Amino acid sequence: MPKAFENNPYNATITMKPTRMTMILLVAATLATSLAAGLFYAYTCSVNPGLSRLSDTAYLEAMQSINRAILNPVFFLSFIGAAILLPLAVYFTWRPHPTDTTWWFMAAAILYLIGVFGVTIAGNVPLNEALDRINIAASTPAELGQHRQAFEPAWTRYHNIRTIANLLSAIAAIVGCLFYSKG
Repeated sequence: MPKAFENNPYNATITMKPTRMTMILLVAATLATSLAAGLFYAYTCSVNPGLSRLSDTAYLEAMQSINRAILNPVFFLSFIGAAILLPLAVYFTWRPHPTDTTWWFMAAAILYLIGVFGVTIAGNVPLNEALDRINIAASTPAELGQHRQAFEPAWTRYHNIRTIANLLSAIAAIVGCLFYSKG
């Protein structure tokens, strides 16, 4: 190789060296994703089965209460935090070129942004907002049954989709961290 080309960075084999800040970002993205996955998983395993045993009135009141209570900073920190941190993890592991870590975090980000964040915004949130507009005290038992039937099966279906997507996203992020730690 001619001497003029020896120091050309494009001729060198480029490797990503783990940095402490990038590792902190990857762990934070993985933690936020895993916390959201844990919440959805616990809901699927315990809350939904418990709520399904309630009367129509009790079910609708409980869901209204839960949907209002979940809108808090602690929930948003993990739920929105994962939506921000996962793409950042992709960006910071891409440079100077994509690595195995990048691809795992890209999979985690896509799963999360579409399967969790997207499904929640397009599916669960509109149902929650419709449920919140229901005046339970002014509804007849037949109307309460109709409201529940319009809400529960669809909400649960969307919830199950986001739970599975979130668990897969968390697994992908964990694998990405393992690849990164290898250097």
